[in-house]
Amino acid sequence: IPVHNSSSQDLEKMMFRDLVLGILFLIEMGVGILGNFFLLGLYSFTLFIGQRLRPRECIFAHLALANSEVLLSKGIPQTIACLGIKNFLDHVGCKITICTQNVARSVSLSITCLLSGFQIITISPSNSKWAELKPKAQKCIVPSCFLCWCFYLLINFTLLGTMNNSRYLTNNTKMWYLGYCSTLTPSSFNAALFAIVFSIPDIMCVGFMIWASAYLVFLLHRHHQQVKHIHNSHLSLKVFPEKRTKATYTILVLVSTYVSFYSANSVLSFYLFIFDKYYVSLIPTSSFLAACFPAISPFVLISSDSHILQIFSFIPYNL
Repeated sequence: IPVHNSSSQDLEKMMFRDLVLGILFLIEMGVGILGNFFLLGLYSFTLFIGQRLRPRECIFAHLALANSEVLLSKGIPQTIACLGIKNFLDHVGCKITICTQNVARSVSLSITCLLSGFQIITISPSNSKWAELKPKAQKCIVPSCFLCWCFYLLINFTLLGTMNNSRYLTNNTKMWYLGYCSTLTPSSFNAALFAIVFSIPDIMCVGFMIWASAYLVFLLHRHHQQVKHIHNSHLSLKVFPEKRTKATYTILVLVSTYVSFYSANSVLSFYLFIFDKYYVSLIPTSSFLAACFPAISPFVLISSDSHILQIFSFIPYNL
């Protein structure tokens, strides 16, 4: 009887934990989808009425699309699994879902990296080498965004096809239980090395974003020193417009948020893969961390966009 009571209590705790995780995923997905779809709808309406998007808005639109894909591909399966329906995806559906998650996450990373580089070019002094790239950068924004999608689609579908090859799926395999499905992955050295090589672009993007953030902080610090000098000596000197300064702060918040959640998720995923440990709560926790940036970022962009804030300010007067 004590054993029965113990197992019953464990089952109740597991069901309660899954219910809490399911509710958290549902809230995260709902809030994030609402914010990202709002941005996508706003930019689509701008194009529909015949206006052109600014280069930064093009980046925001692609970022919102990638973030929406992350939230849908991670949030829906994990929410269903946490609410009690386990392993509802077959082998093909599982592979496609994982591939979609990887593509969306990598595109979100590369678009954020592209945004950091574009902001450096935008606010760099006129005598800087970065400033010489400004005319070309504005023309290359849209092709660069589409190139990111094509590049990561090619990489992930190539990786998916290679990992499904029978010569990789030997007896030395690991079973990954994701809640909504289970999949076999090779645990050989060649497969691990193959995965590391394909993650190099992500590592390079994170490294560039950290360097870009440090450089932007340096430029902002120099800008504040110039403003302070102008106020003290009553000189007239050309400094950054207030809009550019605000945009730079926004991008710094975006980058720091992404790097923080990306690092936490990567450490957790690395621990699960390398040490071959399985904990029921760690896999959904990893997915929750991976979806935090896509859920938060649209509201950072909305709060920093003066045009959107003006739209919201007019709403109470029209009600």
